[in-house]
Amino acid sequence: MSTEEAQACMCSKVPVDSIQKAAAVAKKASTPTAPSAPSSTVPSTPTASPKGSRSGPEEQRLQGHWLLAKMGKRVLRPGGMEMTRRILGQAKPTAADRIVEFGPGVGKTAELLLAVHPSKYWGVDVRDDTDNPLLAVLSHHKDAELVNADAKNTGLEDGCATLVVGEAMLTMQSDKDKLAIMREAYRLLAPGGRYALHEMGFKSDAPSQATGSVEKNLSRTIKVGARPLTMTGWTELLSEAGFDVSYSTTNKMALLEVRRIISDEGLGGFLRFVLNVARNPAARKRVLAMRQTFKKNQKFICAVGFVAEKPASAR
Repeated sequence: MSTEEAQACMCSKVPVDSIQKAAAVAKKASTPTAPSAPSSTVPSTPTASPKGSRSGPEEQRLQGHWLLAKMGKRVLRPGGMEMTRRILGQAKPTAADRIVEFGPGVGKTAELLLAVHPSKYWGVDVRDDTDNPLLAVLSHHKDAELVNADAKNTGLEDGCATLVVGEAMLTMQSDKDKLAIMREAYRLLAPGGRYALHEMGFKSDAPSQATGSVEKNLSRTIKVGARPLTMTGWTELLSEAGFDVSYSTTNKMALLEVRRIISDEGLGGFLRFVLNVARNPAARKRVLAMRQTFKKNQKFICAVGFVAEKPASAR
């Protein structure tokens, strides 16, 4: 049986609500059957510290996406790799493109973009640490560069790009900053250039009175402001920034569902992620809380994607 067949088989047999069971099994499997010698006993994890304190496990303080990355998850987009591929399929990156990617994270989408061997790739990231995982991805491509800058002000030249890509980063911004980043994308693009987005959104039938509480629940759990918009809201902002939306799509927000994780990470990646979470009490508590919050609000939230174009007549 091939790897792909094994993954497909596993996807069809794993219950949707089984990540807790999988974590429990992995935790049990990783627990020694005999007590360790006193000299090798691992200290117990400290209890949660008060808000604002820098003590306690790092896993209690990390923003949700970096916690998941630390646990080994590489696909951190709300609609999964399926939706990323769908959006890029419409944006159609080619070897002739000059590509800017906002917030490339661990570089999973960068790998897809660099696979077409674009004439230039800039990954714009505020992280400047030497252990940035994106650097390993870029090291194999002589025309790829990491730009340490804010997406609102990249410092790159006007019209330097033909394709700008941004995923799972505008959702964390205020509407004012969302618009500022969209306008920066517009500035960077040559006339006729494309802007591909993949973000979190509110479903069209989500009641307005519920959106505020959903934002608070998400922000509290992932420890970063979450401000999704409806499809209409995203489209209006893109239009205000000067873009014409040529494509839009949605997908289920299932970032921490078993089937989505296996689809995104592969069976080996899924098992590695579950085992890492099971072995880390502080991370396990956070990850399960995040998953519970996503499921609780699933009737209101979704993943949204767009391809928008800078008019060919634009200056």
